[in-house]
Amino acid sequence: MPQTAKKYRVFISVADPSGDAHCAGLISAAKQTGYDISFVGVGGQKMASVGCELLEMTVGRSTIAYRAITQVAHFYQLLRRIRAYLKKNPVDLAVVCDSPSFNIHVAKAAKRQGTRTLFYVAPQLWAWGGWRIHRLRKYCDKLCCILPFEEQWFSSRGIDTTFVGNPLIDNLFEDLDRCRKSYAAFESGNLKLALMPGSRTAEIGSLWPAMQQIALRLKYMYPGASFIAVAPDAIRQEALMKMQLADFDCRYSVDTVRNTAKGADFALVASGSATLEVASAGCPMVVMYQSSRILWHLAARWFVNPKYFCLVNLLADNELVPEFMPYFSSIDPIVDTITRLVDDKNKLSEMSSSLIDLVEPLRRKRAGNETAKVIAGMLH
Repeated sequence: MPQTAKKYRVFISVADPSGDAHCAGLISAAKQTGYDISFVGVGGQKMASVGCELLEMTVGRSTIAYRAITQVAHFYQLLRRIRAYLKKNPVDLAVVCDSPSFNIHVAKAAKRQGTRTLFYVAPQLWAWGGWRIHRLRKYCDKLCCILPFEEQWFSSRGIDTTFVGNPLIDNLFEDLDRCRKSYAAFESGNLKLALMPGSRTAEIGSLWPAMQQIALRLKYMYPGASFIAVAPDAIRQEALMKMQLADFDCRYSVDTVRNTAKGADFALVASGSATLEVASAGCPMVVMYQSSRILWHLAARWFVNPKYFCLVNLLADNELVPEFMPYFSSIDPIVDTITRLVDDKNKLSEMSSSLIDLVEPLRRKRAGNETAKVIAGMLH
C-alpha cells in the first residue's frame, strides 16, 4: 500500500439516491488506498456517513425528464455556489456521478479552475442524445463506466474509458447459485409480489398509482396474494403511504431491494438500477416506466436508439424480462403479462436462472475499489 505525506482534496457531486450509495462505497474504498484523501461536495446522507463534507444535501431533489423544470431555479443557484467554492477552495480532482444534465455543469466549473475531472457512471449517450458526446469529451478527463459494452462505445469516440464493474453488486458475496428460485411447489394463488416504484419523486408520482391498480387486479385473481413495496428511504416511504389507495393492503420496507426480491415470487419494478439488484436475487420481474405521451410521440421516440430500455435486457442484448417502456394509460397488457408468467412455473424458473447467469460475470470487478484505484492514479 503506497504511503504519502501529501494531502489531497476531491470534490464529489451527486444528485440522486443511487449516486449517493455508489459514491459512499467509492469514498470508503478510496480511504483504503493509502493516500490521504478528503472529500467535499454535494450529495446525500450515505456519503456524509463515510466522511464526505457536504456543502448541500442534494439527494431528495432529483427529478427526471419533463418534470425537471420545477427544480431548475434551485440547481442554478447550487451551481453558482459550487463555482464560487471551487474558485476559492482549489481541489485536486472533481468526481461527478451520474445525473449528467446537472453534473456536466459541475465538471465544466471544475475544468475552468484547471481541475481534472472523473465521471463515475457513464451518461447513456448510446441510448439517446449521442450528439452530446463532444461536451463529454470536452469536460471529462476519465470516464469510469459500469456497463461492460460502454467501454468500447465511449473509447471509440475519443474518451478515456474504463469498465470498473457495477456498484450495485459490490457487496454481493453470497453464492448466487443459491439464489436460483425453484417454482416446483409454487402456488400462484399465494403470490408474493414486490412493488418497486423507484426513488425519484416523478417516478413515484407516475408509477405508484398504476402499480397499486395492477396489484388490486392481481389480488382479485389470486386471493391469497400479498404485496410489499420498497422505498429508498423513510421520506419516500412516507410519500408512498400518503398515496396508498384506500382498498389496497400493502407492507413497506426501506432500502431493501435485493433482500425483498429474494423473498418475493415476482417483482414489478420501475426501470433503473433496481432491476439489476432484483436480477441478482434471481427474482422474475416485469419492468415499467412512464413518459409524457405527447413528448414521446413528438420527440423522444425519434431520438431513442436501443432495442431495449431496461438495464437487464440491455446487458443481455435480449428480452430476458418483459418491459413496458413507456407505459401510458392502460394497465391491461401489464396485468396480462404478469398472470401469464405467474401461471407458468417452468417459465418462472427459467427466468430466475437466466437472471443469475446474467449477473454472475459482473462480479469479477468491484466498482468502488476499481474507481478508487483510478482516483489514486489521477491524484498521484
